[in-house]
Amino acid sequence: MSDRIIAVRTRKTVYREGDTAVKVFDPDYAKYDVLNEALNQARVENIGINVPKILEVKTVEGKWAIVYEYIEGKSLEQLMKDNPAKMDEYLEMFVDLQMKVHSCTCPMLNKLKDKMNRKITEADLDATTRYELHTRLESMPKHNKVCHGDFNPSNIIIKDDGTPFILDWSHVTQGNASADVARTYLLFKLQGELELADKYLDLFCKKSDTAKQYIQQWMPIVAASQSVKGKKEEREFLLDWVNVVEYD
Repeated sequence: MSDRIIAVRTRKTVYREGDTAVKVFDPDYAKYDVLNEALNQARVENIGINVPKILEVKTVEGKWAIVYEYIEGKSLEQLMKDNPAKMDEYLEMFVDLQMKVHSCTCPMLNKLKDKMNRKITEADLDATTRYELHTRLESMPKHNKVCHGDFNPSNIIIKDDGTPFILDWSHVTQGNASADVARTYLLFKLQGELELADKYLDLFCKKSDTAKQYIQQWMPIVAASQSVKGKKEEREFLLDWVNVVEYD
Protein backbone atom coordinates (compact mmCIF):
# COMPACT_ATOMS: atom_id res chain seq x y z
CA MET A 1 0.00 0.00 0.00
CA SER A 2 2.83 2.43 0.89
CA ASP A 3 4.11 2.64 -2.72
CA ARG A 4 0.73 4.00 -3.86
CA ILE A 5 0.36 6.74 -1.25
CA ILE A 6 -0.99 9.96 -2.79
CA ALA A 7 -1.14 12.17 0.30
CA VAL A 8 -0.62 12.01 4.05
CA ARG A 9 -2.78 14.38 6.09
CA THR A 10 -3.32 14.73 9.83
CA ARG A 11 -4.78 11.39 11.03
CA LYS A 12 -5.55 10.17 7.51
CA THR A 13 -3.73 8.71 4.50
CA VAL A 14 -4.88 8.69 0.87
CA TYR A 15 -3.62 6.02 -1.51
CA ARG A 16 -4.45 4.95 -5.05
CA GLU A 17 -6.11 1.65 -5.86
CA GLY A 18 -6.74 1.27 -9.60
CA ASP A 19 -9.24 3.94 -10.70
CA THR A 20 -10.05 4.88 -7.12
CA ALA A 21 -8.54 6.95 -4.32
CA VAL A 22 -8.95 5.48 -0.83
CA LYS A 23 -8.79 7.79 2.19
CA VAL A 24 -8.01 5.71 5.30
CA PHE A 25 -8.56 7.31 8.71
CA ASP A 26 -6.60 6.61 11.88
CA PRO A 27 -8.21 4.01 14.21
CA ASP A 28 -9.22 6.68 16.77
CA TYR A 29 -10.99 8.83 14.15
CA ALA A 30 -14.65 9.19 15.16
CA LYS A 31 -17.10 7.22 13.03
CA TYR A 32 -19.52 10.16 12.90
CA ASP A 33 -16.78 12.44 11.51
CA VAL A 34 -16.00 9.96 8.71
CA LEU A 35 -19.67 9.51 7.84
CA ASN A 36 -20.25 13.29 8.01
CA GLU A 37 -17.35 13.85 5.58
CA ALA A 38 -18.81 11.30 3.16
CA LEU A 39 -22.26 12.88 3.47
CA ASN A 40 -20.88 16.39 2.85
CA GLN A 41 -19.09 15.27 -0.30
CA ALA A 42 -22.15 13.41 -1.56
CA ARG A 43 -24.22 16.57 -1.08
CA VAL A 44 -21.91 18.74 -3.19
CA GLU A 45 -21.54 16.21 -6.02
CA ASN A 46 -24.53 17.67 -7.88
CA ILE A 47 -24.20 21.43 -7.39
CA GLY A 48 -22.47 22.05 -10.71
CA ILE A 49 -18.82 21.77 -9.70
CA ASN A 50 -16.28 19.09 -10.64
CA VAL A 51 -16.00 16.93 -7.53
CA PRO A 52 -14.68 13.34 -7.30
CA LYS A 53 -17.68 11.10 -6.66
CA ILE A 54 -17.87 8.90 -3.57
CA LEU A 55 -18.06 5.24 -4.47
CA GLU A 56 -18.03 3.50 -1.09
CA VAL A 57 -17.54 3.84 2.66
CA LYS A 58 -15.91 0.77 4.23
CA THR A 59 -13.34 -0.44 6.73
CA VAL A 60 -9.75 -1.35 5.86
CA GLU A 61 -7.94 -3.46 8.48
CA GLY A 62 -10.34 -2.17 11.10
CA LYS A 63 -10.01 1.49 10.06
CA TRP A 64 -12.73 3.56 8.39
CA ALA A 65 -12.13 4.50 4.76
CA ILE A 66 -13.86 6.50 2.03
CA VAL A 67 -13.41 5.41 -1.61
CA TYR A 68 -13.55 8.12 -4.30
CA GLU A 69 -13.03 8.36 -8.04
CA TYR A 70 -9.32 8.84 -8.71
CA ILE A 71 -8.67 12.08 -10.63
CA GLU A 72 -5.53 11.89 -12.77
CA GLY A 73 -3.63 15.17 -12.88
CA LYS A 74 -1.43 17.58 -10.92
CA SER A 75 -2.42 19.67 -7.94
CA LEU A 76 -2.55 23.41 -8.47
CA GLU A 77 0.00 23.67 -5.65
CA GLN A 78 2.45 21.51 -7.66
CA LEU A 79 1.83 23.51 -10.86
CA MET A 80 2.53 26.75 -8.99
CA LYS A 81 5.85 25.33 -7.76
CA ASP A 82 6.82 23.93 -11.18
CA ASN A 83 5.88 27.05 -13.17
CA PRO A 84 6.51 30.18 -11.06
CA ALA A 85 6.31 32.36 -14.21
CA LYS A 86 2.63 31.37 -14.53
CA MET A 87 1.77 32.20 -10.91
CA ASP A 88 -0.56 35.09 -11.83
CA GLU A 89 -2.46 32.87 -14.28
CA TYR A 90 -2.81 30.11 -11.68
CA LEU A 91 -3.94 32.58 -9.01
CA GLU A 92 -6.65 33.87 -11.39
CA MET A 93 -7.84 30.29 -11.90
CA PHE A 94 -7.78 29.70 -8.15
CA VAL A 95 -9.92 32.76 -7.37
CA ASP A 96 -12.33 32.03 -10.23
CA LEU A 97 -12.84 28.49 -8.90
CA GLN A 98 -13.51 29.72 -5.38
CA MET A 99 -16.01 32.29 -6.68
CA LYS A 100 -17.73 29.51 -8.63
CA VAL A 101 -18.06 27.48 -5.41
CA HIS A 102 -19.51 30.54 -3.66
CA SER A 103 -22.06 31.00 -6.45
CA CYS A 104 -23.64 27.65 -5.51
CA THR A 105 -26.16 26.78 -2.83
CA CYS A 106 -26.80 23.47 -1.10
CA PRO A 107 -29.56 23.78 1.52
CA MET A 108 -28.78 20.47 3.26
CA LEU A 109 -25.29 21.52 4.39
CA ASN A 110 -24.58 22.49 7.99
CA LYS A 111 -24.54 26.23 8.68
CA LEU A 112 -21.14 27.95 8.91
CA LYS A 113 -22.32 30.26 11.70
CA ASP A 114 -23.42 27.35 13.91
CA LYS A 115 -20.07 25.61 13.45
CA MET A 116 -18.10 28.78 14.21
CA ASN A 117 -20.14 29.57 17.32
CA ARG A 118 -19.42 26.05 18.60
CA LYS A 119 -15.69 26.34 17.84
CA ILE A 120 -15.36 29.78 19.47
CA THR A 121 -16.92 28.34 22.64
CA GLU A 122 -14.23 25.60 22.61
CA ALA A 123 -11.34 27.99 21.85
CA ASP A 124 -8.55 28.62 24.37
CA LEU A 125 -9.60 32.23 24.93
CA ASP A 126 -10.80 34.25 27.92
CA ALA A 127 -14.54 34.76 28.40
CA THR A 128 -14.46 38.44 27.34
CA THR A 129 -12.77 37.66 24.02
CA ARG A 130 -15.14 34.76 23.35
CA TYR A 131 -18.09 37.07 24.04
CA GLU A 132 -16.71 39.69 21.64
CA LEU A 133 -16.24 37.05 18.93
CA HIS A 134 -19.73 35.58 19.39
CA THR A 135 -21.18 39.11 19.23
CA ARG A 136 -19.26 39.96 16.07
CA LEU A 137 -20.27 36.68 14.42
CA GLU A 138 -23.95 37.35 15.21
CA SER A 139 -23.69 40.82 13.64
CA MET A 140 -22.25 39.57 10.32
CA PRO A 141 -24.61 39.31 7.30
CA LYS A 142 -26.23 35.88 7.01
CA HIS A 143 -25.75 34.19 3.64
CA ASN A 144 -26.25 30.63 2.38
CA LYS A 145 -23.38 30.27 -0.10
CA VAL A 146 -21.37 27.04 -0.31
CA CYS A 147 -18.12 27.53 1.64
CA HIS A 148 -15.43 24.89 1.07
CA GLY A 149 -13.71 25.49 4.42
CA ASP A 150 -10.20 24.39 3.34
CA PHE A 151 -9.85 25.98 -0.09
CA ASN A 152 -6.15 25.92 -0.98
CA PRO A 153 -4.11 24.94 -4.08
CA SER A 154 -3.32 21.44 -2.75
CA ASN A 155 -7.04 20.61 -2.86
CA ILE A 156 -7.40 21.39 -6.56
CA ILE A 157 -6.39 18.83 -9.21
CA ILE A 158 -5.93 19.97 -12.80
CA LYS A 159 -6.39 17.18 -15.34
CA ASP A 160 -4.20 17.03 -18.47
CA ASP A 161 -7.00 18.60 -20.52
CA GLY A 162 -7.13 21.57 -18.09
CA THR A 163 -10.30 20.53 -16.25
CA PRO A 164 -10.09 21.43 -12.54
CA PHE A 165 -11.49 19.18 -9.79
CA ILE A 166 -11.93 20.31 -6.19
CA LEU A 167 -11.10 17.76 -3.47
CA ASP A 168 -11.58 17.38 0.30
CA TRP A 169 -15.03 18.69 1.21
CA SER A 170 -14.82 17.55 4.84
CA HIS A 171 -15.21 21.13 6.16
CA VAL A 172 -17.88 22.35 3.75
CA THR A 173 -20.75 24.45 5.15
CA GLN A 174 -23.22 27.04 3.90
CA GLY A 175 -22.80 30.65 4.98
CA ASN A 176 -20.96 33.88 4.29
CA ALA A 177 -18.35 33.51 1.52
CA SER A 178 -16.07 36.13 3.09
CA ALA A 179 -15.43 33.75 5.99
CA ASP A 180 -14.21 31.18 3.46
CA VAL A 181 -11.90 33.79 1.91
CA ALA A 182 -10.53 34.73 5.33
CA ARG A 183 -9.80 31.03 5.94
CA THR A 184 -7.89 30.70 2.65
CA TYR A 185 -5.91 33.87 3.41
CA LEU A 186 -4.92 32.52 6.84
CA LEU A 187 -3.96 29.16 5.30
CA PHE A 188 -1.49 30.93 2.98
CA LYS A 189 -0.11 32.83 5.99
CA LEU A 190 0.22 29.60 8.00
CA GLN A 191 2.26 28.10 5.15
CA GLY A 192 4.59 31.12 5.14
CA GLU A 193 3.27 32.30 1.77
CA LEU A 194 2.95 35.91 2.97
CA GLU A 195 3.22 37.65 -0.41
CA LEU A 196 0.89 35.13 -2.07
CA ALA A 197 -1.66 35.62 0.73
CA ASP A 198 -1.83 39.36 0.06
CA LYS A 199 -1.95 38.91 -3.73
CA TYR A 200 -4.75 36.39 -3.33
CA LEU A 201 -6.80 38.68 -1.09
CA ASP A 202 -6.33 41.70 -3.39
CA LEU A 203 -7.33 39.67 -6.44
CA PHE A 204 -10.37 38.13 -4.77
CA CYS A 205 -11.60 41.53 -3.58
CA LYS A 206 -11.12 43.02 -7.05
CA LYS A 207 -12.83 40.19 -8.96
CA SER A 208 -15.74 39.83 -6.51
CA ASP A 209 -16.10 43.57 -5.77
CA THR A 210 -15.76 42.88 -2.05
CA ALA A 211 -14.28 45.42 0.37
CA LYS A 212 -11.06 44.11 1.92
CA GLN A 213 -12.10 45.54 5.28
CA TYR A 214 -15.20 43.33 5.23
CA ILE A 215 -13.11 40.15 4.86
CA GLN A 216 -10.68 41.42 7.51
CA GLN A 217 -13.59 41.66 9.95
CA TRP A 218 -14.00 37.90 9.59
CA MET A 219 -10.35 37.06 10.31
CA PRO A 220 -10.46 37.05 14.14
CA ILE A 221 -13.65 34.93 14.04
CA VAL A 222 -12.16 32.44 11.56
CA ALA A 223 -8.79 32.34 13.38
CA ALA A 224 -10.47 31.59 16.71
CA SER A 225 -12.67 28.84 15.27
CA GLN A 226 -9.72 27.23 13.45
CA SER A 227 -7.47 27.35 16.53
CA VAL A 228 -9.37 24.56 18.29
CA LYS A 229 -7.65 21.74 16.40
CA GLY A 230 -4.21 21.31 14.88
CA LYS A 231 -0.57 21.66 15.90
CA LYS A 232 0.50 23.81 18.84
CA GLU A 233 2.43 26.31 16.70
CA GLU A 234 -0.55 26.69 14.36
CA ARG A 235 -2.87 27.33 17.30
CA GLU A 236 -0.52 30.01 18.63
CA PHE A 237 -0.30 31.67 15.20
CA LEU A 238 -4.08 31.70 14.82
CA LEU A 239 -4.72 33.00 18.32
CA ASP A 240 -2.39 35.92 17.55
CA TRP A 241 -4.79 36.81 14.75
CA VAL A 242 -7.77 36.98 17.08
CA ASN A 243 -6.74 40.48 18.20
CA VAL A 244 -5.27 41.69 14.88
CA VAL A 245 -8.43 43.59 13.96
CA GLU A 246 -9.79 45.93 16.60
CA TYR A 247 -13.36 45.32 17.70
CA ASP A 248 -15.96 47.89 16.78
